[in-house]
Amino acid sequence: MPSTDDLIAIQVTIADRSYRLKIYPEEEAYIRQVIKNLNQKILEFKTLYAGKDMQDYVAMCLIYYATQPEHTLSSDMLRPRLESIEKLLDQALSR
Repeated sequence: MPSTDDLIAIQVTIADRSYRLKIYPEEEAYIRQVIKNLNQKILEFKTLYAGKDMQDYVAMCLIYYATQPEHTLSSDMLRPRLESIEKLLDQALSR
């Protein structure tokens, strides 16, 4: 299981605001793709609903992604994390 020492810092921009994230290196490509998709969706809402403020567009994205089942975490992403948790539980129970 990776430790917090393995984390790297990256800078991302969401809705014209910059954020610093600490992530595991193997997650970087996925996170950058998610941010890219999010910013594209924000731009789509800005085009469809001109005149709103950025917070409205971010809220629209939140509602959109929260209600779309295909945007939930895939089992491929969850499997390694769940296996790590299962190993930890097995170790704790065998003591």
